[in-house]
Amino acid sequence: MRRLPVYFLIDVSESMVGEPIKQVEDGMRNIIQELRTDPYALETVFVSVIAFAGRAKSLSPLTELYKFYPPVFPVGGGTSLGVAMSYLMDDLDRTIVKTTLERKGDWKPIIFLFTDGNPTDDARAAIDRWNSRYRRSANLVAISIGDNVNTQLLGQMTENVLRLTSTDEMSFQAFFKWVTASIKTTSVSVADMGVDEVRLASTAGINLEKVDVARPCIVDENYTVLVGKCSMTRKMYLVKYAKRTNPIPGLEEFRGVDFKLVGGYPVDEETYNSLSEGSSNQYVNTNSLVGFPACPCCGNQWGVVICDCGGVMCVGTDGSTQCPWCGMRGQLGSIGEGGMNVNRGRG
Repeated sequence: MRRLPVYFLIDVSESMVGEPIKQVEDGMRNIIQELRTDPYALETVFVSVIAFAGRAKSLSPLTELYKFYPPVFPVGGGTSLGVAMSYLMDDLDRTIVKTTLERKGDWKPIIFLFTDGNPTDDARAAIDRWNSRYRRSANLVAISIGDNVNTQLLGQMTENVLRLTSTDEMSFQAFFKWVTASIKTTSVSVADMGVDEVRLASTAGINLEKVDVARPCIVDENYTVLVGKCSMTRKMYLVKYAKRTNPIPGLEEFRGVDFKLVGGYPVDEETYNSLSEGSSNQYVNTNSLVGFPACPCCGNQWGVVICDCGGVMCVGTDGSTQCPWCGMRGQLGSIGEGGMNVNRGRG
């Protein structure tokens, strides 16, 4: 039997924390449930999931559809597209059965790349390797989740670049139905006609648009993410802020920028570190942050308190705590008028 390998290369960087990761998990479950009802897909489709942040990690090796169980997605720091593509290509070398004179190999793999940010590494060498050795023998479909993606860079690897223009729950559901329909159509094509070019479903009626990668795109940093530690449980959490622009009174032609709180989210520290490329050297001033959450791990009233060591932690109503980063004991104080610079995650 000739396999139709389907790879999901998923960005699990800090900016995906919260609803985006939950929507991806739900979407993966729905894709698998729907594909299992299709006889063509059941006969040919094998699924693999690779997650990447600062590093890449296989969450599920290439597995027959009826045996595949969608994984839980972790979160890490960084968006190393070059690392992710290199990991994918190494996996293709190990896993894909090539056609020889003696036997027919696998059908051309389909790779769905989901990302919501810009690379934090230099991806040029990986892109060159992809284009010279893999592009003609694989179908890469790159999806920009929102507007904060350099689609021109994605266009260097594939002509199939699409943008999910809205990231609410209904838009995600429609998007994953589109992914499912595209896989079904391609599985029918390989089974009935022996043609393994990817057959993408229509995007009519959903918030998904084909990107003209020849046009310049404007890329912004849309999120600030702080890495915190609970002073009670010593568990790690992320605090996510979304960028917004506001008119400046009296200077309406100019717009100020700040970051509004999205939420606080507990993460597994070991898994986070295994997918991260280390802390960033970028900072954000606390005066640019609007809103502060309670601790998502223990419920302490203040979830963004900054120790003299620079670590973010939580503090309860009595104002006294021990920093889980450096061990220093202290009392909650106030930040001066100029704010305080705090290390931000790589996003």
